Amino acid sequence: MTVIILWENGALLYTHGLISSIENVMYRDRREELVKKLKIEGRIFTKDVEKAFLEIPREEFVPVTIKDRAYIDMPLEIGNGQTISAPHMVAIMCEALDIKKGQMILEIGAGSGYHAAVVSRLVGEKGHVYTIERFLSLAENAKKNLETVGITNVTVEVGDGSMGLSKYAPYDCIYVTCAAPNVPSPLLEQLKNRGKLLIPVGRYVCDLDLLEKKDGKIVSKNLGGCAFVPLVGKYGY
Repeated sequence: MTVIILWENGALLYTHGLISSIENVMYRDRREELVKKLKIEGRIFTKDVEKAFLEIPREEFVPVTIKDRAYIDMPLEIGNGQTISAPHMVAIMCEALDIKKGQMILEIGAGSGYHAAVVSRLVGEKGHVYTIERFLSLAENAKKNLETVGITNVTVEVGDGSMGLSKYAPYDCIYVTCAAPNVPSPLLEQLKNRGKLLIPVGRYVCDLDLLEKKDGKIVSKNLGGCAFVPLVGKYGY
C-alpha cells in the first residue's frame, strides 16, 4: 500500500492509503460486532453462515451516501423503491435454507447483490447463484458490486422474477426477497426434488414460508412474520 502524506506549516493536509486502511479496519470491526449481535439473537447459529457474513463487506453494497449505516441492522434504500434487506433477515433466510457447498441457487430480486454475495460463500466454488432483477439499473449495479469484491460464482439476469429463471433450472434452493400474493407456480416447478423454496407471502407485512418439494408433494412451514417490498410481475402484484 502506498501512503502519501502532505504537510504544510506543520499541519497534516492529506493522506492517501492511510485513510482507506483506517476505514477498512473500522468497517471490519463493525461487521464483527454485527455478527456477534446476530449470534446472540439466535439469527446466526452455524459456522458457515457466520463465516460468510464475516467475509462479505456490506459497505460495498450500499449507496456511498449511506455507507456509514452499512452495519445498522435495518433495510436501506438502494433506489427504484427497493431496499437491501436487513442483515438479520439475510441471516434468517440463509439459515432456514441450510445451503450446502456445490448447490445451484436461484434468488428472486438481486437488489444491490449483497444477499447473493453471502450465499455465494455458502455454495462455494463448485456452486452457483443465479439472481434475477427487474430493474436494469439495479442489476448493473449488483454486477459491479459483486465484481468489486471479487465474486465470480454469481450470475445476474434482468427479467420478471415471479416467473423464475427456467434456463438454469432445476435449483436446489430458491429464495424470494420480495413479498408475493401467493407462491408462484413456476418457482415450484423449477425446484429439484427435495429442493427448498423460501418466500414472503403477503403485502409489505407478510409470512415467511419455507416449502420443500418431496416426491411431487409440497411440505410447507411458516417461519413467522416479516416485511418486504412487493413482488412485481406476472405472478406478483
